[in-house]
Parts: sequence; C-alpha cells; structure tokens
Amino acid sequence: MMIYFLAILVLLVAGLVVWTRIKAREIEAQYPPIGEMIDVGGYALHAVHVPRPERADLPPLVFIHGASGNLRDQMAPFRPGLEGRAEMLFIDRPGHGWSERGGAENQTPGGQASAIARAMQAKGMTKAIIIGHSFGGAIAASFALDHPQMTAGLVFLAPATHPWPGGVSWYYELASLPLVGPLFAHTLALPAGLTRLESGSACVFAPNPKPDDYVDITAPALVLRPQAFRNNAIDVTGLKPYLSRVSPRYREIKTPTAIVTGDSDSSVLAHIHSEGLARDIEEAELVWIRNLGHKPDHVVTELAIRAIEKVAGLDVDLQAAAAMAEAQLANDHAVCPGEVSLEG
Repeated sequence: MMIYFLAILVLLVAGLVVWTRIKAREIEAQYPPIGEMIDVGGYALHAVHVPRPERADLPPLVFIHGASGNLRDQMAPFRPGLEGRAEMLFIDRPGHGWSERGGAENQTPGGQASAIARAMQAKGMTKAIIIGHSFGGAIAASFALDHPQMTAGLVFLAPATHPWPGGVSWYYELASLPLVGPLFAHTLALPAGLTRLESGSACVFAPNPKPDDYVDITAPALVLRPQAFRNNAIDVTGLKPYLSRVSPRYREIKTPTAIVTGDSDSSVLAHIHSEGLARDIEEAELVWIRNLGHKPDHVVTELAIRAIEKVAGLDVDLQAAAAMAEAQLANDHAVCPGEVSLEG
C-alpha cells in the first residue's frame, strides 16, 4: 500500500513540475523582454533606457520596482507622464523580470543597488534621481549610501526601509528554504499564485480600486516562474536583517529627498518606514496621503511626479499637491479580498 501511495505522490509531483514548466514558458511568451540586456560584469540586467530629450527640464531618473514586480510596474505610470522631460532608466532588479540574478551579493538591496549603478554607468548616466517603490525603497536608500556621487536625489514611494515587528508571509519563508524551497517553487507556487494574481493585486491597491488592466499591463505573473519566485522570496526574507544592519546609517544621506506614503497601506507600515526615513534623512519631506494604499506610483502618479520635480529643485508645493490628491481619493472604498503583506 505504501509503495502505491509513494508512486502516486511521485507522479503527482512530476506532473506539477511539467505543468509548471509549460505554464512558465507560456507566461514568458505572453510577457517577453521589452528592453535591452545590459552587461554589468559577468551577468546582464534587463532595462528600458529612454535617452535624454533635447528639451529635458529634469535630471536623469532611475526607477526601481518593488517585491514581486518588474520594470513594467514603474514604466506604465511614469513613462507617459515624463516622456520628453528626462532621460529615464526602468530596470528589472537582479533575478526579477528578465534580469539575470548574478552572484550572492544580489541577495541584498546593497548588492542590487551596485548592479543598478553599473547599469547606469553602461548607459552613460553619471548621476540621477533614484525613485524606489516598496522594496525598491530599500535599494534606493542603499544606493544613496554606497553611491552618493551618483545620487542627485531620492523619491521614496510607500518604501520598505526599516526593520519591523514580526516576519513575512509563510510562502516567502517556505520558498527561501534550501531543498524544500525549490520543490515548492517548481510545483505549487505557480498554480496557487495564478489564482491570486487579481485578488492579490487588489489587496495591494486597497482601499483604492485596482485598474482593470493592471495585471495585463504590468505582468506580475513573471514572478511566479520558479527561479524568479525563489529570488523574490530570498530577497523578502533577507530584507529585515539587512535593514537592521543598514538603516542606522541613513543619517549619512545628504541629498534632496521626498517620501510619498499612504495612511491606509496594509502592505508596509508607513509609520515605521516612511516616518523613519523622514526622521533619519535630514530635511526629507514626508507627504502623507489619507485613504491611499500601497500603490502611490499608480494611484497618485501626478503627485509622485511633483515629488520628482521638487527633488530636482523646481518650485513645487508638495503639501498642496497632496491635498488635491486626497480629495480625489476621498470616496475610495475598495475591499481587499485577502491579506498580502511584505511584513506578514
């Protein structure tokens, strides 16, 4: 009896592995690379580079996406609003989207920041405003610490930058483990994740409504491919210990900084991260938005652009812009159909 049970189990696991491989290839065919591969020293990062326009009124801009994302997530809202105003680099973080992972150093925000710096140098970008959303905020902060000469300013959007109480979601912990993690990533993660793409994205946006085409435009399904899923899990589970070591150094950052965050963010605790940045970075401007969730990049894009302009030195009243954004969100009451949180 035990032999039959084991045989059925082996067949089930093998079937899930094959199905995952086939489905991952379908996802890749649906969301192919849309940029170029930039060699950063033995491995390549996938990026979309928008050259400097003749009439640029802003310095170069580099956009860093968050956990479970890829460059499409930042390019969708920001490229249309900033086209013709600045040189821009939208980049898949190491091991995400279509970027190669590189070495073990890329398991930390600091390592990923250095990889992004090399990609900038390869495109002739000597200095830029760094814009980081969520997990990308930790990378933006590390970039400013390790590459201050390349940092023209910082814009944090619902950032994850400080250690927090508790841990992370169980599936991140499971997928990051040796042996068990790869097995989970190659069998159950993709079919389970596909059932949660729409509802999980809705939770990230709540209380603001998720755009109907968000999943199609930003391709979060790419993170469900086995190796990408593992990379994402390793990043997320390693974030808190990394921030415990690095966040005390934020007082070293001496660059114009703006932080845009919502009081209804259920993914990252704004009173820990955003308020922590405002406390730690001298003269950083914190912009609180009532009734805003975890996606200021998509929900209050114009305000985020005003923050970029302010950091670039333009005369912008961010608090007045925030009041206008709040008025537009006052009647948002979208409900999260589950719990999705970087902080568990």
